[in-house]
Amino acid sequence: QVQLVESGGGLVQAGGSLRLSCAASGRTSNSYTMGWFRQAPGKEREFVAAIRWSSGITYYADSAKGRFTISRANARSAVYLQMNSLKPEDTAVYYCAATPGQSVFRRDEYDYWGQGTQVTVSS
Repeated sequence: QVQLVESGGGLVQAGGSLRLSCAASGRTSNSYTMGWFRQAPGKEREFVAAIRWSSGITYYADSAKGRFTISRANARSAVYLQMNSLKPEDTAVYYCAATPGQSVFRRDEYDYWGQGTQVTVSS
């Protein structure tokens, strides 16, 4: 089992920044991929970014490229999402997730999820 706890959400004005954290515990493995997803009201949960524990290779949704940066702690204990130049359309609940598989973008490939943290961007 893997436990994930997100933090760092909040209310920010458009153009501002937030840094989300995801504390990971339990049976984390070097083979895991860690991802961030988000879900806005009335919309499906969508992929934002992911990082492989072992190699540090990162992946981004087009909406996140150039504005968001995903990173990891060396001890496989935490994953971060630095979000800059935030827009009102970034408003959503952001979820941290973990998968032992190779797929990165599909949410149904992720086995473990945190409870989510709310990000609200005002215009």
